[in-house]
Amino acid sequence: MMSCCEGRVNLPPNVTVPAVYAFGDSIVDQGANNHVATLVKCNFPPYGKDLNGAVPTGRFSNGKTPPDIIAEELGVKELIPAYLDPNLKPQDLPTGVSFASGGCGFDPQTAQIVSAISLSDQLKHFKEYIGKLKAAVGEEKGNFILANSLYLVVAGSDDLANTYFTIGLRRKQYDIASYTDLMVSSASNFIQELYKLGARRIAVFGTPPIGCLPAQRTLAGGIARMCSEEENQAAQMVNEKLSLELASLAKSLPQSKLVYVNIYDPLLDLIQQPQNHGFEVSDKGCCGTGNIEVVILCNKLSGTCSDDSKYVFWDSYHPTERAYRALVDLVLHKYIKSLE
Repeated sequence: MMSCCEGRVNLPPNVTVPAVYAFGDSIVDQGANNHVATLVKCNFPPYGKDLNGAVPTGRFSNGKTPPDIIAEELGVKELIPAYLDPNLKPQDLPTGVSFASGGCGFDPQTAQIVSAISLSDQLKHFKEYIGKLKAAVGEEKGNFILANSLYLVVAGSDDLANTYFTIGLRRKQYDIASYTDLMVSSASNFIQELYKLGARRIAVFGTPPIGCLPAQRTLAGGIARMCSEEENQAAQMVNEKLSLELASLAKSLPQSKLVYVNIYDPLLDLIQQPQNHGFEVSDKGCCGTGNIEVVILCNKLSGTCSDDSKYVFWDSYHPTERAYRALVDLVLHKYIKSLE
């Protein structure tokens, strides 16, 4: 049961990655929010139109998302399920699940605003999962899986785009420098908790250039829908602090392989030079007008573009499967280098 498919990535000798786990927000939510009372859902068409016979699964894209693509590339399995999926079987456990929830952030208030599953609740689910895993495969094998698997941590976009800039709840209490400190301190605590539970190989994604997401262009980019520089600068500030914090944590957590994944620059490159990567449209999503449609606003009445493979974004906030694949190529190679 440990492998489904021939992986395309050559791991260093004696290195094995038995499972892929994901924590965080909608980029890695594999359907958890289908089972939560929140408006941040996408378990309806046209979401998932290029996956599994076009049956929407709750993934915030047209097809596969980063956990699926990474698991596929490593030869672990084709699709990473949500831990909360009621159809999850004991044999699905040893190869990984996602605990992530769309709308979650490092700031605990971010998940509260939209009734998403907070990172602290995702950790509770992980503890519960560990009990089930060890019951299924035994203590020794369970510990081996936990120590050798890849953990993806993806959060931060919703903190800045929603909690700080759009809704503005935190602006009354924090300037951007102190808010990014709060985000990084929460991220650090979360990673240390993951480590205590047995995680060793942790890839932490930086914040993307949120000011260039189609929705943020519409909301903050003026009549010409330019990228919001203020939001991009905030993302860069988080990323600088986060990468320093991870470097420091890596020294203090024995046997950990903590990797900071720079998503900002490669995604900005896709957005600014789409033609260099075989894309045509990068300032709007494929769903509806592409300017604002996301979650419930992107629905079967919205219509979609004729060819989503030409688009960097699927809706006004989330990339297409094709754009994710371009980004994952980069992520995986950096992660594998860290294992050598």
